[in-house]
Amino acid sequence: MAKKQFKTESKQLLNLMINSIYTHREIFLREIISNASDAIDKLLYKSITEPDVPVSREDLKISVSIDKDARTITVSDNGIGMSKEDLDTNLGVIAHSGSSEFKKGIESNDVDIIGQFGVGFYSAFLVSDKVTVRTKAYGSDQAYQWTSEGSDGYSIKECEKDSWGTDVIMHIREDNEEEDYSEYLSSYMIEDLIKKYSDYVRWPIHMMLEKGAMEETGEKDENGEPKKEWRTHVEDTVVNSMVPIWQRPKKDVSDDDCKAFYKEKFHDFEDPVSVIRVNAEGAVSYKAMLFVPKVAPYNFYSRDFEPGLQLYSSGVLIMDKCKDVLPDCFRFVRGIVDSPDISLNISREMLQHDRQLQMIKSNLEKKIKAELSRLLKDDRESYEAFYKSFGPQLKYGVVDGFGANAELLKDLIMLHSYDMDKLVTFKEYVEAMPNGQDRIYYASADSIARAKQLPQNEQIREKGYDILLMSEEVDDFMIRTLRSYEEKQFCDVTGSDLGLETEEEKKESDAKEESEKETLDFIKDALGDKVEKVRLSRKLKSHAVCLTTDGEISLEMEKYFASVPGTDMGDIPKAKRVLEINADHPIYQVLKDTIANDKEKAKTMAEVMYGQALLIAGMPIDDVLDYSDKVFGLF
Repeated sequence: MAKKQFKTESKQLLNLMINSIYTHREIFLREIISNASDAIDKLLYKSITEPDVPVSREDLKISVSIDKDARTITVSDNGIGMSKEDLDTNLGVIAHSGSSEFKKGIESNDVDIIGQFGVGFYSAFLVSDKVTVRTKAYGSDQAYQWTSEGSDGYSIKECEKDSWGTDVIMHIREDNEEEDYSEYLSSYMIEDLIKKYSDYVRWPIHMMLEKGAMEETGEKDENGEPKKEWRTHVEDTVVNSMVPIWQRPKKDVSDDDCKAFYKEKFHDFEDPVSVIRVNAEGAVSYKAMLFVPKVAPYNFYSRDFEPGLQLYSSGVLIMDKCKDVLPDCFRFVRGIVDSPDISLNISREMLQHDRQLQMIKSNLEKKIKAELSRLLKDDRESYEAFYKSFGPQLKYGVVDGFGANAELLKDLIMLHSYDMDKLVTFKEYVEAMPNGQDRIYYASADSIARAKQLPQNEQIREKGYDILLMSEEVDDFMIRTLRSYEEKQFCDVTGSDLGLETEEEKKESDAKEESEKETLDFIKDALGDKVEKVRLSRKLKSHAVCLTTDGEISLEMEKYFASVPGTDMGDIPKAKRVLEINADHPIYQVLKDTIANDKEKAKTMAEVMYGQALLIAGMPIDDVLDYSDKVFGLF
């Protein structure tokens, strides 16, 4: 029979698809099985609308078989089948959707078409050098065979077939240096691919699989016990589970069932702290089952971690980790989204970033926020266990995008309270503020203990105000992104102005500093450009010195920039350092006396005092040996 040619654009598209579009060859089986499922759906619909169609739902199935000698994989269904015209229309023009045409012609939403002949069908050529389709339309006496070896064209002829339905026979390519195509002739491989991509197709997928068991041989051993040996047999097996847990009614699936599914599906030893189940209908319909983990994966805070939810279209896996339906600030969430409304372009691997995906993402963002808020309010212990692992991620979420998600996340943030000696939210801190306090004070260091010991805390503690203690790299950036909470400004204890002095007290302090200008100028000259300023401290009570900053860059931020691997130390943003000295401390009078009697020694004292301030702040000393010599030189 004469071979028919594909249209020119179809030939080009086929070559493009085989060589470029699909990045994972293994998805060919998913596509062919989806087509088989569609064919059964069409026949079922026909039996519903035409009562005289003798179809029993229990008999509908898909079969997958392997012939290693012939190098073929056959996917068979007992669905609607195709006529000669259907073959020519559906398989003669690449990307023509028979399923789409079918769905346009029905009014019911109960029929869910998950595959289509067209581009999906031609994915068979990713692993095959020849594809044969034998099909018989329901109600027809004649079967037809469609054969193609790729872009050169196809042929259609009459053939024999006992019953209606379709067989897709794929002749697997020979192996070459780059590809091991023979792996697709392994029953284990095919079974694994079905479970991976088509486990939730609604129709049973049958395979003849080898089973084994210890059986008695009929003989006895030397002790008179029956001998046993491992014997195998081939058994018709349903490979897929068909009904996914997230598609079942909530009343039929307990939280314990969901948690067991999570641990098996996502390979976690710990129960999730929460299960979020969504059944959305409307402009976009979908079901979702999301899990909030308790423990972060070992690589969560590395570039190797891949966030995203498993994306299904009516039970068929489209993408293993789809980022487009999960807000990045909640990238720790695991789970599944299943929607029949997801728009696909040329292949199921290439999702359009369309309005439907954005609607799902927006809705899930609200659901996740609401569930975390509920945990924080009703199950503090579980929330704190979650926060121990993923608190930094929420903080990074605040900072990301110049604070785009600050409003969404600010009430989920917790920091350590100096007064309460536990984690508190900003809301809890503000509610506990005494009358007269109008700022939220925070202290940042490389540990909570060090933050608690900062000498700058003294004036705040004397007032009876609480301090939020921070020790993570992102903390300073997060606070400066938020700037305020409920109209109360955040205030760094190492900043230049803590807002604790009255106007009268400020005047007194200014006058005292002016009177000490000569001493302060001497210290500034001795230290040079190591500091921006030297001033009398309004914070210190018992300590002699401390280091504070002017401007947007804090000491903790400077430390962070310096810690980034590969950073040129000359290029890192520097904090504007201010050396504060306690004029009421005995060492200050000693320094003044030394300036009057021995300026060189006084200069050394100033440098030692600056070194002490660096150590208290957790900052490195440039030349430790020189500093040590200066200390001992004072004796």
